[in-house]
Amino acid sequence: MASTQSDMKPQPGDLIEIFRGVYEHWAVYIGDGFVVHLAPPDEGLDGGSDTVVSVLSLKAIVKKDKLLDVVGNDNWTINNTLDKKYKPFPADNIVKAACVLIGMELPYSISRFNCEHFANELRYHKAVSRQVNATGKKVLVVVAGVAIGLLVSLGIRSLMTCQEEEGEVKEEEEEEENTQ
Repeated sequence: MASTQSDMKPQPGDLIEIFRGVYEHWAVYIGDGFVVHLAPPDEGLDGGSDTVVSVLSLKAIVKKDKLLDVVGNDNWTINNTLDKKYKPFPADNIVKAACVLIGMELPYSISRFNCEHFANELRYHKAVSRQVNATGKKVLVVVAGVAIGLLVSLGIRSLMTCQEEEGEVKEEEEEEENTQ
């Protein structure tokens, strides 16, 4: 029988993989129900990784939050599968290193240093991201899609603003004609 998420009991130093649809958000469990994770500076608990801001952001903040707050309604798992390839550091070293970084602003790149790179760097001292390496094309498609979506959104907003301004100008012209 498969274990349910409520059965999972992460240990300090474990990597937590949170499934957000087309990508995964990663965090390091530090104990007492808390994780440390990399998130855009102006985003909420979920890491903000599903927003345009997170994809286009060049900086991120190391945050400490409750695991269940970061997970929200998404599925998650303990994922230390790279233990087969790299030797993890002792749990207390991982936790100490993670805690020292809380509140720090770090450079962010979806392809060169994202939340998975961050988590793996803490556990293994290897900044690797399997989702980028295995799905580089997928990441580029997501980034391109987000960029196109942003441009379309901005275009629609500009169009709506122009139409509102044109409507206001026409109303003012009609008022002027009626008063003459």
